[in-house]
Amino acid sequence: MTTMPVSRAPDRTVPDVTGILMHTAHVLNTRLSAALTEVGLLQREQCVLVHALGAERTQGQLAELSRMDKTTMVVTVDGLEKAGYAERRPSSTDRRARIIHVTEAGAEVAARGQEVVDRVHQEVLDALPAAQRDAFVAALEGLMAGPLAEPVPSDQPVRRARQARR
Repeated sequence: MTTMPVSRAPDRTVPDVTGILMHTAHVLNTRLSAALTEVGLLQREQCVLVHALGAERTQGQLAELSRMDKTTMVVTVDGLEKAGYAERRPSSTDRRARIIHVTEAGAEVAARGQEVVDRVHQEVLDALPAAQRDAFVAALEGLMAGPLAEPVPSDQPVRRARQARR
């Protein structure tokens, strides 16, 4: 019987920023989703309601702001309509377009939802020393506005986790 030599993992030369961000984003998303059950909303519903309250926006515009694909957006707006929180209405500026109008009940639940979101975010920030909070948020915003503002251009194919290797 031959034994294979034991290989060792390559040494890291910088922190695993991807792993850190993915783990913390996942945990924060699950906490936020669980907390929003207090008001009966999904995270994506809260996001759409808040963005729709900000201005007259089409479903496509809301999908972009909420970072949702079109199919998820349609399902989300369908659910908000069924709950009585939103309505699709003709746009006041483009008769071909439909905007998402938030009902009075939708505005009320969005306000309660925002209180939940703010509470969860504050709990996370409170876990940091006070002197680090502003710097932490500024650093994340700097990454989001700079090198992590946009995904890889679509002309550069990116292999997804579920895609087979060729």
